[in-house]
Amino acid sequence: MSSGVPVIAIDGPSASGKGTVAQAVAAALGWHYLDSGALYRLVALVALRTGVGWADAAGLVALAERLDVRFEAGEVFLGRDRVTEAIRTEECSAGASRVAGVPEVRAALLARQRAFRMPPGLVAEGRDMGSIVFPDAGLKVFLTASPGARAGRRYKQLMEKGIPASIEILVRELRARDARGRRATRRAAQATARRATARHDGAWRRRCGRPGARLARRARRFEVTTGRPAASSVCNQPRPCRSGPAQVTVSYA
Repeated sequence: MSSGVPVIAIDGPSASGKGTVAQAVAAALGWHYLDSGALYRLVALVALRTGVGWADAAGLVALAERLDVRFEAGEVFLGRDRVTEAIRTEECSAGASRVAGVPEVRAALLARQRAFRMPPGLVAEGRDMGSIVFPDAGLKVFLTASPGARAGRRYKQLMEKGIPASIEILVRELRARDARGRRATRRAAQATARRATARHDGAWRRRCGRPGARLARRARRFEVTTGRPAASSVCNQPRPCRSGPAQVTVSYA
């Protein structure tokens, strides 16, 4: 599915900071930016405004197919209306999580997300970015944090907007959303992994020849924690592996 346009895919759970990182990277590179989560939030926002229920899959799909969205200078627009703050309310966030759990909506938004891939490049953030939406992305980053750290970030954001919140409630909500997200993506992610393994295992075996090195090259995954480089994750072969994109996992407490 490669179009020749480079993609950096940043995945991770809600409130992990992936949006902040993605916007900064896109600005530094001068690339386009996609906040896939905003698409689900927009569907939820329109559903709330029009009275479409969360169980009405056909109605939600119709809304997703008609979205007129653009990202501009850090703002989100629905048609001519700026909805940057409107889609960040807790009600809309909860609705977006429900919407993202509807397989038909995810399918309807897939082509919309891929349409953001334009020269000179794209930084795309959100769930499924590297596994389903842009599986051929040149760099895949998974940014995560503990529920407590993520709740703290969300709490600070809400306080700055003058919106009352509770850390305990935010932690419970984030854990519930994580569970819904895992259920929604597990089957697709497992199928993608099986296909990738079947396609590339022969190439890995020929390139590396050793089980340990083959595993390291297959993953090309670096577990990065503050002050602790994961040197043991790097294959020590003299030539770099070209069998797949680089993948990075960043976690913090």
